[in-house]
Amino acid sequence: MTSKALFCGEKMKDSLIAALLAAIVLLKLVDVVADTGLNLPFWHLAQEWTLLVLSFLGCIYLVFDIRRRTRANRELRASLSLSEDKLASLGSELRRARHIHGEAIRRQFDAWQLTASEQEVAMLLLKGLSLREIAALRETREKTVRQQASNIYSKSSLEGRHALAAWFLEDLLLPNA
Repeated sequence: MTSKALFCGEKMKDSLIAALLAAIVLLKLVDVVADTGLNLPFWHLAQEWTLLVLSFLGCIYLVFDIRRRTRANRELRASLSLSEDKLASLGSELRRARHIHGEAIRRQFDAWQLTASEQEVAMLLLKGLSLREIAALRETREKTVRQQASNIYSKSSLEGRHALAAWFLEDLLLPNA
């Protein structure tokens, strides 16, 4: 469900509650007016007037809160909106950057002299798959994948999968540092 649909659902629910509260206020007002002519005890009238005022204040608060949230939501949407051109441009930039980064990874794999199988395992490790998931995906034993991962770490002089990921992410996250 989208955030817009969630917000519309919340707004509709709030509006329904406000409408019910307004109906209660009106019915309570009619009841208080009718009770005033019946010479009921003061404490009873005071209780009814208190409930009427509290219901009225709750209704007013809810209406203002709905308006405030609607305005805030509209402003947030406007600040987050990107034009279709910007999105398309951003998408092509990201695809180009991903391609360049992928080529840099492959060059580094070649520099480490990883076999084709080790390169495939290394790429899957970088994507965050577990050894068991890699074995299932490659239709091989987990022990084989574990040995290939060990070879990767040995050839790259890295300590493990976190160091492997950090090797390729460090320059992306901290360029020119």
